[in-house]
Amino acid sequence: MDALAWLLDSDPAIRWQVMRDLTDATDELIAGERSRIGDEGFGTRLLALQCEDGQWRSGVPTFSSERAETWWRSLEPARKGTLFPEWTSTTWSLSLLREFGIDPSDPRARRAVRLIRERCRWEHDGEPYFAGEVEACINGRAVGNGAYFGEDVAGIVDRLLGEQMRDGGWNCERENGSTRSSFHSTIEVLEGLLVFERATGRSDVRAARLRGHEYLLERRLFRRLTTGEPIRDRKAGDERFERFAFPAYWHYDVLRGLDYLRAAGAEPDARMREAVDLVRSKRDGDGRWRLDRRYPGRSYFAIDADEGQPSRWTTLRASRVLERFDTGT
Repeated sequence: MDALAWLLDSDPAIRWQVMRDLTDATDELIAGERSRIGDEGFGTRLLALQCEDGQWRSGVPTFSSERAETWWRSLEPARKGTLFPEWTSTTWSLSLLREFGIDPSDPRARRAVRLIRERCRWEHDGEPYFAGEVEACINGRAVGNGAYFGEDVAGIVDRLLGEQMRDGGWNCERENGSTRSSFHSTIEVLEGLLVFERATGRSDVRAARLRGHEYLLERRLFRRLTTGEPIRDRKAGDERFERFAFPAYWHYDVLRGLDYLRAAGAEPDARMREAVDLVRSKRDGDGRWRLDRRYPGRSYFAIDADEGQPSRWTTLRASRVLERFDTGT
């Protein structure tokens, strides 16, 4: 089985994107395949796990300090809900539905989003879900989720535009004194702003996004601006942005950055070349890519391969990135 046939032999959430991005399928066929997401496979399984209070349950976090665990135990049960290290909570589940590409007008999706709008609050200070909270990365994801499903998230967007840093990016630690942006926070915000801009056409959002593009491109998508060295994971000692994961959650990597730029309609740029070469270098002899990293934590069910195995999600995303940006040189 060749790589394209292998991709098409998959869940509707993957298959419709393969048809759209890598084949000459008609709009009618693509839409028909997309409409199946709420009926079968990953999409319908995830929708079925939402509770009547609007939440997907996150369980008990894995704490990195005694102080964090003490804080968790002090919370009332209703405050323990939506954004912790396990990937089964409300924000990550709604984000997966967006990654799957479920039609926002699907009645099942509309019901799920209505329950979140009416019943879900952020842990920070009990803010309504689509009003956002204080961290740029969280708010970027809330913007993307809200705009995708037709919710009013303009207030969060205005806040994010006011928080863009001088280097063009964003950082959740800004309020704690950070003066430099973070790749992780920046990609979260850029992805959200892109969805919002497409829904509203706001020119100020586009201007902010383009400044964010420069933040990524000036750093060649994975290098330090100061030294030019690849950014490494201090704990693991590896070049963390060069290892591709799906889902990426709040983590940045080179493939995620390039796939965002592709979706944003960015023109090929010489500053992408090294990152594109990296993506191409990871393709195996069968035209597939392996999953480099799976982030620890709970999940409801598997949507991709194990680490080191051929990954349909990574192959889809890498293939369409190369289709857009690869010059073969």
